Amino acid sequence: MGRRLLLHQLLINTSGISRVYFQPPETLKMEHPCIVYKRNSAITKFANDFPYICELCYQVIVIDSNPDSEIPEKIAALPKCVFDRHYTADNLNHDVYEIYY
Repeated sequence: MGRRLLLHQLLINTSGISRVYFQPPETLKMEHPCIVYKRNSAITKFANDFPYICELCYQVIVIDSNPDSEIPEKIAALPKCVFDRHYTADNLNHDVYEIYY
């Protein structure tokens, strides 16, 4: 199983919700709460000018109508996960994280 699919399963298992979307099309009508994630960047480490480690960074957004949702806390507890920001849009709370996986 690829690393992204392992991350996908980790997000499902950690959050307890099955609505986890990777780069969903704009036409998709999402139900909330949900998690949307996409590849964001990467960190590459070099030895003798050759890359030997490349950690991909994913942006993970928890979207929930409940401002006191426990899902963001569960995601924040994952290894190599960093909180980025919070914002509201369309009466939904968005908690944005970056996770290296």
